[in-house]
Amino acid sequence: MKRIGLLGGMSWESSAEYYRLANEEVRRRCGGLHSADLILRSVDFAEIEGMQSAGRWVQAGTRLADEARVLERAGAELLILCTNTMHKVADAIVGAVAVPLIHIADATAEEVQAHGITTVGLLATRYTMEEDFYVGRLRQRHGLEVLVPDATDRRTVHDVIFDELCRGVIDSGSRDQYRRIIGDLVDRGAAGILLGCTEIDLLVGPQDASVPVFDTTQLHVRKAVELAVQ
Repeated sequence: MKRIGLLGGMSWESSAEYYRLANEEVRRRCGGLHSADLILRSVDFAEIEGMQSAGRWVQAGTRLADEARVLERAGAELLILCTNTMHKVADAIVGAVAVPLIHIADATAEEVQAHGITTVGLLATRYTMEEDFYVGRLRQRHGLEVLVPDATDRRTVHDVIFDELCRGVIDSGSRDQYRRIIGDLVDRGAAGILLGCTEIDLLVGPQDASVPVFDTTQLHVRKAVELAVQ
């Protein structure tokens, strides 16, 4: 089994899910007393979020690239960045290490295509929904049509992530808002919904949509474990 390096802390709420899911997936695949061979580097999210909000993406990329090197030196044989948004700086990480980085958008697109779906709705941070590093990759590399909520609903989705989910707050009113936004995306033609932030699965899931829901956290972990145990 290859050793997986988890670059997390963004937020730790979702990184805890990565740890749990990776161990469950290894147990499912390997049985017995098997568990995942993991190294976790968890950074202070307040520092990273400050770089996000200030637009200091180059600095953030340099910081996470340094942390990826720490994981590589500790023996990681493949890496996963436990956040959708910070894949904006994935190229900086890829360029800093010799081991592969499993891109969360690629793992997600693979599963979407396996379902024969070509149009998806995306819920994520505003950075992920509005910038090209994620939506563009899904469109250009994987041929997916990606729908995002309107500006007001994008703000709602983003604020719930940062003001509630990253702080461990699960609010039924916010769940209702997310359900409404998902319904709007389906009405516009989305045949599947991407939970494109690693905290969103703490709030909504397959039961909250009339179309297939793709949890990027679970798909990311599943792909990493698949590569680690093959």
